[in-house]
Amino acid sequence: MHFTKTSGWLDWCASPVKPDFKLPPNAVDAHCHVFGPGDKFPFAHERKYTPCDASWEQLFALRDHLGFARNVIVQATCHGSDNRALVDALIHSEGRARGVATVRHDISDDELQVLHEAGVRGVRFNFVKRLVDFTPRDELKRISERIAKFGWHVVVYFEAADLPELWDFFTDLPTIIVVDHMGRPDVSKAVDGPEFQLFLRFMRENPNVWSKVSCPERLSVTGPNAVNGERAAYRDVIPFAREVISQFPDRVLWGTDWPHPNLKGHMPDDGLLVDFIPWIATTPALQQKLLVDNPLRLYWPEETGASPCR
Repeated sequence: MHFTKTSGWLDWCASPVKPDFKLPPNAVDAHCHVFGPGDKFPFAHERKYTPCDASWEQLFALRDHLGFARNVIVQATCHGSDNRALVDALIHSEGRARGVATVRHDISDDELQVLHEAGVRGVRFNFVKRLVDFTPRDELKRISERIAKFGWHVVVYFEAADLPELWDFFTDLPTIIVVDHMGRPDVSKAVDGPEFQLFLRFMRENPNVWSKVSCPERLSVTGPNAVNGERAAYRDVIPFAREVISQFPDRVLWGTDWPHPNLKGHMPDDGLLVDFIPWIATTPALQQKLLVDNPLRLYWPEETGASPCR
C-alpha cells in the first residue's frame, strides 16, 4: 500500500554524528517510535498526519550507533490503536525493547496479555488536540484500571496550558503516570514563573508522577545553534530540564524521540541530542539514574528486583 507523506514532512537525520558523550553501560533510549513501513503496517485511517517510513531495523541501527543498549518504543498516533508495528519491533528486539501502546476501551484481557508478553508495559493517553480526536475521560479511566493489574503505567502527552483542566483526572489514575517532555513548557517564559512552577508542584504533590526530560528540539525557541563550538544546542531548554532532574532524580527519563514526528523548522541530529544530556544531568550519578536506573526500574523491574513504586 502506498502512502504519500504529509506536505512539508521532515525525514529523520540519516547520518547522525557519533556523540562525544559516552553513555553509561545499559543506557535506555526511553522515548522513540517506529512508523510502518506503510506497505507492511498501514497507517490508520483516522490519522492526523502521514509520516515517512521508520522501521525497527533503522531504529536499532541508530541505537547501536549512539551507544544505547535498549529502547522504549511508544506507539505513534499515525498508527492509532493498531499496535502491530510496535509489537513487531518488540519481538525483533530480543528483549532489548519495551513498548507503550495505544488501546481502545473494548480491548479484551486476552489481547492485553498478548501485548504484555510482547513487552508492552504502558499505554499512552494523548491530549494534544491537533494530533488526536477527543476520547471520553471515563473510557480512559477504565483503561487505566484494567492495565493496573498488569503492572503497567500511563504515559500522558499534553501541553502546559492544559494542565490545570487535566490535574484532577491525572491524580485520579491508579497507576504511575509518565509525562511526555515535561508537559511541553513554554521555555520563553521564566523557569520560576507560574506555569512551570505549577508543573513542578504537580510532580511534588503526586509521587507517582514521572517526567521525560526529552525533546529540546520541540521546546526550544533559540534552536539548535551551538555556542563557541560547544555541542550545547537548545540552550533555552536546559534550565527547565535541569530543574526537573535536580528535584526529582528518581522519576525522570530521557529519549531521542526518533524519528521526530511532526517536527517543524529543522530535523535534529540524534548524536547532538545525546550530547545535550550532560548539560541537563550534570553529574555521573544523575546520568546513571536518568539513563539506566530509572528506565530499568520502570520497564525491566524483573532484572532490577526493585519496584517502580506507585
